[in-house]
Amino acid sequence: MTETWRLFIALELPSEVKDGLEAIRARLVRQAPPRTVRWVQPDSIHLTLKFLGDVPVARRDELQAALQAAVVNHAPFPVTAGGLGCFPNARRPRVVWVGIREDAGALEALRDSVEQHVAPLGFPTENRPFTPHLTLGRVNRDASRSDVQKLGGLISATALGDLHTWPVTAISLMRSELKPTGAVYTALYHAALRSRSDV
Repeated sequence: MTETWRLFIALELPSEVKDGLEAIRARLVRQAPPRTVRWVQPDSIHLTLKFLGDVPVARRDELQAALQAAVVNHAPFPVTAGGLGCFPNARRPRVVWVGIREDAGALEALRDSVEQHVAPLGFPTENRPFTPHLTLGRVNRDASRSDVQKLGGLISATALGDLHTWPVTAISLMRSELKPTGAVYTALYHAALRSRSDV
């Protein structure tokens, strides 16, 4: 049987961002109704550009080549983490997140380039709009309606300014291993951004 790995493409976060996310998470854990949210460990948080699913291990080389081609004409650029929200909305929160802001369009252009180079390999482009975010937690399916509403109110009332700005210098091919204690993520490959003058 062909061995497969669960793969995705993402931006990894510097330690300063993870520290900021841990501080926010700790604050929300204290204030949110108990057992309402499955909180994500900050070391596991990343900015997903594209989820690939279960992929034969033998295809890893062609994916790495596609990522390298996707970044060739993209120079490093800054992004900022900040702002708290939830999907789909505060009345029915399912996912709690910190937003990602990048005002020049470079992040969306990079994501589009990834799609253009990976889609021909059999990984179709998603129809959903790209909404860059960092997932802090997921609401438990068995949480009571009143607790979920309280959580939504807490998210709406929590003002969160900018946490940290950092330069995006690479994209990563990541492996996700689902374990009883939660998902474990491993970076398999880094494709460094560089401008045309570096080629």
